[in-house]
Amino acid sequence: MLPNVTDTPPPSAGAVDARGVHPAPIVLLICAAILGILLWAIDAGPLGKAFDGVQQPPLMSESAPLPKEIPAIEPLELKQIAPSLAKEINDATPFTREPVPPARPFYISGAALDRDRATDCLAAAIWYEAGAETLAGKKAVAQVVLNRVRHPAFPKTVCGVVFQGAERRTGCQFTFTCDGAMTRTPSASAWANVRGLARIMLTGEVFKLVGSATHYHTDWVLPAWSAKLDKVHKEETHLFFRWMGWWGNLAAFKGRYLGSEPVVTQLIPLSPSHAMSRDGDILLAGQLDGMLADQSDDDAKAQQDIGLPPNPYGFKPKLQSPTADFLVFVVPRRTDPTIMLSLVLFSCSVKPYCKIMIWTDAKPAPARLPVADELLPSMAFSYLRNRSSGLDKALWNCDLYPRPDPSQCMKARPVKAPVPRPEPAASQDAALLLH
Repeated sequence: MLPNVTDTPPPSAGAVDARGVHPAPIVLLICAAILGILLWAIDAGPLGKAFDGVQQPPLMSESAPLPKEIPAIEPLELKQIAPSLAKEINDATPFTREPVPPARPFYISGAALDRDRATDCLAAAIWYEAGAETLAGKKAVAQVVLNRVRHPAFPKTVCGVVFQGAERRTGCQFTFTCDGAMTRTPSASAWANVRGLARIMLTGEVFKLVGSATHYHTDWVLPAWSAKLDKVHKEETHLFFRWMGWWGNLAAFKGRYLGSEPVVTQLIPLSPSHAMSRDGDILLAGQLDGMLADQSDDDAKAQQDIGLPPNPYGFKPKLQSPTADFLVFVVPRRTDPTIMLSLVLFSCSVKPYCKIMIWTDAKPAPARLPVADELLPSMAFSYLRNRSSGLDKALWNCDLYPRPDPSQCMKARPVKAPVPRPEPAASQDAALLLH
């Protein structure tokens, strides 16, 4: 039965009902109670995230077990459509309506060599993927790399994530690792800047806007996987995506960083840490050849024509032979010994014969070629490559740079005393004066 509805106006504030009770306070109390219940329900429920000004993570327990099937990593296959059409489709794809909570800070740990290698791998991803973008664009790319390290579907090292599938032209996850882009290298200042940003991201910096995104692409291409993922953010020309459901939830990102960063031969021209083994051995032999191993003949010829760029540390040879296969450098005494490896890699490039000598003091360094024997004991580092005989050897002056393996040390050379010059014969008059 419907209640009786009348046109009677509500009682005035001073009116009293038949029981002598003012109705206004009762109504107000009831309204307040209802409002309190509603506010409690809103705050406790899913709608609460609209009132506190902070996006809350999806309501999923951090301790909940992971589903058994980890999502497959799909290769980057682009739909063959015009860039304008791809951009139109990308623009029309809506962003997720679900919250996008920020990732947890990433703090790298482990040996110094692993930290250096991880820094260089992340720096490479930043420069090759977002080098022309703003700081926000660079941070967004770095955040995706770190998100992948924590996700069970991806490798558990920074270099493993960045160079995953790089050995195959169609299987790489970051296109710069397999499309020939690494024949171009950053300037010294650009490389220093992205390395600095990489170190910041590896020590707790978080780019919050991409949340748990594990994928991105530019807005003028259309990968096959983009329709299967949640679109969470756009930063300049890059669109960022996360997996739908459980695998895009922060609770799924429980993978532990393993350390033990692998050597990446493509990074040797930029990273001395990738030219040195874990026990201190120098990994020079055959490494530059390996950089060309998976390239086509055309690609290899192009790289040989271009050559490797000037070394990023700015050192120029003091002396060099007419064919530039014998070079002498003078570097400051404080120069990190691994930087000397970089000089070798840049200077020798793919030359079949190459000889490098390095001094840390300009005074005993040679002023002309060939180098006099008496100057050799003061030499800090030497390298000789002769492909015809299979020789590829780097040696250190272990008095200046102690090495863990004595075979890496130069042979001790006695310092030869200078040969006294014969005095000119004294004149007869002078001889008489001496007596």
